[in-house]
Order: sequence, then structure tokens, then C-alpha cells
Amino acid sequence: MKVLILNCGSSSIKFQIADMPEYDVLVSGSVERIGYNDAEFKYTVKENKQTLVTPVLNHEQGINLILETIFNDKVAGIGTDDINAIGHRVVQGGDKQNISVMVDDNVINYIESIKDLAPLHNPNHLAGIYACKKLLTGVPQVVAFDNGFHMTLPQSAYTYGIPYEYYEKYRIRRYGFHGIAFRSMAEEAEKILNASYKNYKIVNMMLGSGTTANALKYGESVEVSTGFTPHEGLIQSTRAGDIDAAAILYLMKKENLTIEQADEIINKKSGWKGLSGISNDMREIYNAAENGNDRARLTIDAVCHRFKKYIGAYSAIMEGIDVLIFSGGVGQNASYIREKVCSGLNYMGIEIDADKNSELKGAGTISSDNSRVKIAVVEANEEKIIAADTYNLCKE
Repeated sequence: MKVLILNCGSSSIKFQIADMPEYDVLVSGSVERIGYNDAEFKYTVKENKQTLVTPVLNHEQGINLILETIFNDKVAGIGTDDINAIGHRVVQGGDKQNISVMVDDNVINYIESIKDLAPLHNPNHLAGIYACKKLLTGVPQVVAFDNGFHMTLPQSAYTYGIPYEYYEKYRIRRYGFHGIAFRSMAEEAEKILNASYKNYKIVNMMLGSGTTANALKYGESVEVSTGFTPHEGLIQSTRAGDIDAAAILYLMKKENLTIEQADEIINKKSGWKGLSGISNDMREIYNAAENGNDRARLTIDAVCHRFKKYIGAYSAIMEGIDVLIFSGGVGQNASYIREKVCSGLNYMGIEIDADKNSELKGAGTISSDNSRVKIAVVEANEEKIIAADTYNLCKE
């Protein structure tokens, strides 16, 4: 079965075409800068990379560009008729959808009804679903909800300390995100642990440009750093993370900001970018810190402080920790971040091996032989999870 996997963002589409159940990726790529005349379409077929700059004004045009380029020209030896199913990543499934499901009118109407919970994401996911209905008529579609993994959170963990009536009226609660990535991390960790992840108390650190910490206790998510939106929690590439809400109100009064302007500040101008004044790329910040830039150093210190804080908090919530897992672009590649985060946690049984950590390429363990807690680095593959769910729902 050949599955088209789509992740429609606010101004981008990431895609793969995979042969299932082997998950043999035939084509992968993206369309960036949707809505502009200089949108960039990139795709890779068997290490052959191609780039095209062309106007793409909406998601339907972007998906049509993918179909026309990949299938009509059969660059991977397949045509449109060879696609058997489509899998979509949907950021927000509300509190009623916690598993991947086949798309039908009821599912579409449900996503429509909660799109104001994720106004920057869900409308674009819907645009992708509608485009596929039009362009690939009759091909079954599946949606995988990114927050579904966290529907096992206890009520005490997902409830905010605001008047309860606002939860009842508007469903304001902690939802948590990166759930598909955490599913992948747990499955990849099993290869290192040689045992089911459901046997362990695990703290997952998904550290990419978007970052989320997760407490996974015997196979169930019991805490997560992201909340009503992906903004809450860790300091991210452009998101502020945890901040006193009154500080935002104070800033709005002082700067005479609109809600939209305040949203722009905390989601797109803060985090690593805002702290450092350099970049939202941790590699550039690290290079600046190595060259003596004080704000770059402060950024790394603040980011790692928050990372470490959540590890300790989640160990307390689970009454212990057996495994600490790093993933994401920073989690996998920034050994200096992993070392700084794990430093001083010996009292918790977390002991990093400096040589293993600095020498590791790809996945593996970086804990010392004496460490009670296993420290692992894995590669999260959200597309593989979506493809597997799509295959399992459509194979019959």
C-alpha cells in the first residue's frame, strides 16, 4: 500500500510517499512560503534533490503542485492512481479524539467545530483534507491527532486554576502536543531498552524548534509541558514558554499592544531568538556563545535551566524515573545541551558519560555504566507513525 503523508502548516506543506507496511519512503519534500509568488518546492527521490521556485497561493495549489510534479511525471515511478491512502497530521483533536480515525463528514465537522482551539494549525489541516478530497477523489484519508497521546492525563494535571466555568464553556485546559513524536520516541526507545516502554517511568525531551517535555508512566502520558496551545512550557526557538500571564497584560498596557501584537511577541519573537537577539537556530547561538557573546550564553543557560527543571518535576510526578530520552534537532545533535541538562542530576541516578555523549552519532545510550537511569538519544519520526496508523486503518 502506498500512502501519501501530509503535514499542512500555516505556510507550508511537508509530505512523504511511503510504501507500507515496510515504510519504504519513495519521495519526501516540502512546499514552503505558501501564499507568496516565490514559494519553494523541494523534493527528494532516492537522494536526488530537486528545487522549484514558483507561485503557490494556497494549500490546494501546493498539494496540486506536489501531485502534478511527482505523479504526472512519475519521478518515483508511480502515478496518482497508485496512491491507496492519505494520512494527515492534525495538531488539535480537542478532548474527544485521542486516536487516529478515518476521515468522514462527522470527523471533518468535528475538526471544524474546534478549529478556534488551534487557529494557526487546524484550518490549514482542513485545507489539506479538502484539497485531497477534490484532487484525489475516493482515496481514503486518515487523521492522526497530535494531542491524542496526552488524553490519558489525569484531570488534576490538565485542569488550570481559573474559574471552572471557563473549562466547561470553552474547554480551556491542558492538551499537550508533540504526541505523535512521543509515540515514535517510545517505540524507538524499545530498540535500546530491549523491552516494552510500558515497563518504565520515562521522561521524554522533544527538543526541536518546538520543544515539549513529557512524563510517560508505564505507557501512559501523565504530564506534558505544552498546554492549551504549544506555547506553554519550555523555552522554545521563538516561543517564550512559561511566563506570568500578568506580565503579558502589563506589557500590553505599557506598549499599547493589541492581542494580535502580543501573540506575535510571545510566539514568534521570543524564546531563543528573543533572548539571544541572534537567531532561532541553536547552532548559531552556540557559536556566538563560544565567541564570548553574553546574551548567547544566557540563552543557553536559561534554556537548559528550564529543561532540567521539568525533568526534576516529572520525576516527582511519577515518583521516580527509569529512562531519560532526548530527541528533536537539538536533543539529537547538541551534545553540549544534553551534558548541561544532565549535569548535577547524579542524586536522581542520572549520570551521563561525557565520552559517549560527545561521540554519539545518531541513536544510542549516553548514560554511564553506573547510572541507575538509562539516558538515550533517539530519532523521532512522526511520518512513520502517521503512515502506520493510516495503513492499519485502511488495509482492510
